[in-house]
Amino acid sequence: MLTREFIELNLYTFGKEFVDTLIPLLVAALAGGVVGLERESHNRPAGLRTHVLVCVGSALLMRVSLAMYDIVLGTGFGNGDPGRIAAQVVSGIGFLGAGTIMREGATIRGLTTAASLWVVSAMGLAVGAGLYMQTFVAVILVMLTLKTLSRVENRIFGHAAYRSLVVQVMDSPGKLGAVASVCGRWGYTIKNIAMRAGPFPGTVEVRFTVKPEGRTGDMASLIADLMSTEGVISVTEEEI
Repeated sequence: MLTREFIELNLYTFGKEFVDTLIPLLVAALAGGVVGLERESHNRPAGLRTHVLVCVGSALLMRVSLAMYDIVLGTGFGNGDPGRIAAQVVSGIGFLGAGTIMREGATIRGLTTAASLWVVSAMGLAVGAGLYMQTFVAVILVMLTLKTLSRVENRIFGHAAYRSLVVQVMDSPGKLGAVASVCGRWGYTIKNIAMRAGPFPGTVEVRFTVKPEGRTGDMASLIADLMSTEGVISVTEEEI
């Protein structure tokens, strides 16, 4: 018959183990969610859920790796290496990152998202190892990189930066030429164009990549001019 002390001891052990497991996984979900929300706001193929799953999965695998290492040391046989599973996580995340990279004409999209998945997996491993401060600092640096460095790049290298625009336009003759004419007027050269049926009947979605010639490009003025063009329904700028 089980004694009260035995039951209380087991409940305490279970509760402690549960909390010790829950905290790192919640921290991993939070860290991955912060980065994932930023990617989701740019309509990236790997957004909030993907980043959370990658970070939580990495943290869990790191916890498993450390637990197996303790088991091996406890038996006194063999040499455990807690870094083996972590190494496989870093290698395996490459397949997921490759799925976010797409080439459209002269531009390649998704490299930043692939890199964010890779660094989120590293965050998960750090959380799983109990390195919370390192993870916190990494989250701050990653968010600063994603939020501010793109503006710095555009300011410093704006003359060489490709920009992506999505224009919803009425499906009638001459509209594509009118859009191209407006781009040229504001110092932008069209590098590639992709068209498909728009979300509404009688409309076309035109997705094109433009590059400013020299420093004459003015994206805000270009978008405003496109919006005032007859037949244009909406204009949105997308991150490349």
